[in-house]
Amino acid sequence: MTQAIKTYLVGGAVRDELLGIASQDKDYVVVGASAKHMLDQGYLAVGKDFPVFLHPKSKHEYALARIERKIDKGYTGFSVEAGAQVSLEDDLARRDLTINAIAKDENGSLIDPFNGQNDLNNKILRHVTDAFSEDPVRVLRIARFRARYGKNWQIHPDTHELIKQIKAKGELEYLVPERIWKETEKALNEQQAHVFFETLEELDVLDVLFPELAVMRNIPQPPEHHPEGDVFVHTLLVLKRACDLGFSAATRFAALCHDFGKPISHAKQGNLHNHEEAGVPIVEAFCERLRIPNKLKDLGMLTSKNHLLSHRIFELQAKTLYRMIIEDFSAVKQPERFLQFLQACQCDAQGRGETLVNRPYPQRDFGEYLLAELQKFDAKSAVQEAIEKGKNGPLIGDWVRQRTIACIKVAKASYIRPE
Repeated sequence: MTQAIKTYLVGGAVRDELLGIASQDKDYVVVGASAKHMLDQGYLAVGKDFPVFLHPKSKHEYALARIERKIDKGYTGFSVEAGAQVSLEDDLARRDLTINAIAKDENGSLIDPFNGQNDLNNKILRHVTDAFSEDPVRVLRIARFRARYGKNWQIHPDTHELIKQIKAKGELEYLVPERIWKETEKALNEQQAHVFFETLEELDVLDVLFPELAVMRNIPQPPEHHPEGDVFVHTLLVLKRACDLGFSAATRFAALCHDFGKPISHAKQGNLHNHEEAGVPIVEAFCERLRIPNKLKDLGMLTSKNHLLSHRIFELQAKTLYRMIIEDFSAVKQPERFLQFLQACQCDAQGRGETLVNRPYPQRDFGEYLLAELQKFDAKSAVQEAIEKGKNGPLIGDWVRQRTIACIKVAKASYIRPE
């Protein structure tokens, strides 16, 4: 017998409503309907791999209830059965966590066959069925949920065991770069982004997903500068500081990869000398591996190369400041990138344990002041001045450079450093 057509609000919208959190995304599942029925009602088909439709007015997503079966490795290794014969419970059973497997009908009644409300109340992240192991991106998602809700949310032991099996079967190695980065990007926007990486470490999958971070474990740092511990501990404290200060995901990304060079420097020479330069190609390879946007790649590489210069900014000569601010960062043309760099450097200085977390970082104020003064500098007038003096070709560029350096010298001399 064909079941009556019913529509349910599902997933994150129901979960967040029960948690008292506002949710903009509303996803619906339609039970008892066919693709033809949806099209006849004016819905727009948008799903490639399974039937998903946009409401003609609200543009919310409506998906036909479906069952997914694993038939091969990787993200695409699924067969999908969708249609009027699939029940609501069938559809909920394919979801990752019990807290995401709750539906609400048109009358406001909850359908919760896997006790998701109980897990919500007890702050437990638990898989719905063993099908959790069929899609390895769920390992990243469970870490992201902890980054959103906090470390007081516990991963159920059975789910932890399933993740061990996912790793042992090599399923994590089939994750495509775009899916890893998509979840990571979302995690960097979460309230406690550092918990994402802490969770992956606790789950013993960091070495597979983020080897650049895993190798930071047990790399010692000079205790007089880093009382907090090894490079991995420091990196997550830097990221935590960026979150606590409400900095953007771009700044958080720069904070994450600023010390990628320390493990290789330590391996080669037994110390961390020149780790800034050593980290540049590692950040580049990391971004290319995960297909991270060039805008973030450039910021990450520049932060690795220059973060110690930021810490020493008051000591730097005008020529060095010119190279960093103008040549490396093109800060006058791209001010946001330089400001994000300064923010990441502040987090680096303060992400060193409770005793240093509130230590002032006047270097950021000085860097912002220098940028503001350089933005006032009239490069066009300097070019005209060079031409009037009979200079041409490369000599014009050299003249502008010297005038810019002179501007930096004046700014340095006039800056009043806060007490």
